[in-house]
Amino acid sequence: MRRHLRLGVNIDHVATIRNARGGRDPDPVRAARLAAKAGADGITAHLREDRRHITDDDIVRLTREIDLPLNFEMAATDEMLTIALRHRPHAACLVPEKREERTTEGGLDVVGGFDRLKPVIAALRDGGMRVSLFVEPDPSQLDAAIALGAPVVELHTGSYANLDGAARAAELGRLTEAAAYCERIGLECHAGHGLTFDNVGPVAAIPQVVELNIGHFLIGEAIFGGLDSTIRRMRATMDNARAGSQGGLTA
Repeated sequence: MRRHLRLGVNIDHVATIRNARGGRDPDPVRAARLAAKAGADGITAHLREDRRHITDDDIVRLTREIDLPLNFEMAATDEMLTIALRHRPHAACLVPEKREERTTEGGLDVVGGFDRLKPVIAALRDGGMRVSLFVEPDPSQLDAAIALGAPVVELHTGSYANLDGAARAAELGRLTEAAAYCERIGLECHAGHGLTFDNVGPVAAIPQVVELNIGHFLIGEAIFGGLDSTIRRMRATMDNARAGSQGGLTA
């Protein structure tokens, strides 16, 4: 039986637009409600150290006012762990974070950060949250995730999205192999970063991937076509790719 492919909509950049001017509009919680009506299976929000987009109040409102599961993206810091344990979202996704970066650059180094990550993951799991790790499609990182007791990984698709031609096909191959390896070792496999209407199909067609998290493109495209229709189109594009998947590696 073909797996349902979940869509997590990241609403960070609704907050980015709001924060550029201050005030309350546009409201990311309203965006989350619209996403739910348009076919999203979950909402993703990244609370950064510098609060450049999502704020603490946004997290409070999302946990109280949205019925969909909330995927709380966070750095593995004491501050973010305290916030996660206070609000207890459905899921917590640990991501690398550098203050100077514009967006998340690459996957978390689970191998190098093993000892630092271990108590954070244990605390999140004890708090009842599904823990995922945002990683590169590298078997050593996946093995480390299993060793740490993380049940889920999200494969970083940014390199795939930024490449063309043979280089993109090769990166798609890495993602496909990593997803298959996840299934063999018992990890639930998600994917995300840089996905658009034009490039999401081959990733959506990977049968072991059960969730895609997409944000920046959807919010940007909504300027031209509206958030509801943009999410519905992404949902349909993903579903069509999954329905037509024959296991080939087309880019």
